[in-house]
Amino acid sequence: MTNTTHCIIRRAQLGDLEGIYMLLEELEGDVLNFGDFKHCYLANLENSHIIYLVAIDVHDKLLGFISCHAQFLLHHAGKVFEIQELIVNKPQRGRKIGQQLLDGLENILKDEQYTSFEVTANKKRKKAREFYLKNKFIETHHKFTRPQ
Repeated sequence: MTNTTHCIIRRAQLGDLEGIYMLLEELEGDVLNFGDFKHCYLANLENSHIIYLVAIDVHDKLLGFISCHAQFLLHHAGKVFEIQELIVNKPQRGRKIGQQLLDGLENILKDEQYTSFEVTANKKRKKAREFYLKNKFIETHHKFTRPQ
């Protein structure tokens, strides 16, 4: 049986910057330029088309993060929401925190008008793929990336 850590899901704040930075370095498996990261984070906190949510415990410890961007895409003739990042602190994985973050995001989106809700997961993240399929996402596209 999987343990569940009940957590508080709330909008990310300025004070979450360093914790989210560490989570995303873990997700990417790389060192990110903190100055560039901070610039993006601060700009995105102010952007009404970007949703940042965090999962915290009762002691305000950061357990996970999800980000979602809204775009108005011509080929959908409407608004599309796409999850950009979803990560749970490694020691907390398997405790339904990712599910709570996704549920929190879906709760925000329930009052939105949109044509599609999407996510792209790196091929190496097999558990992420399973998670999204379990949550009614359907594989419909291939994503191609060209390195700079």
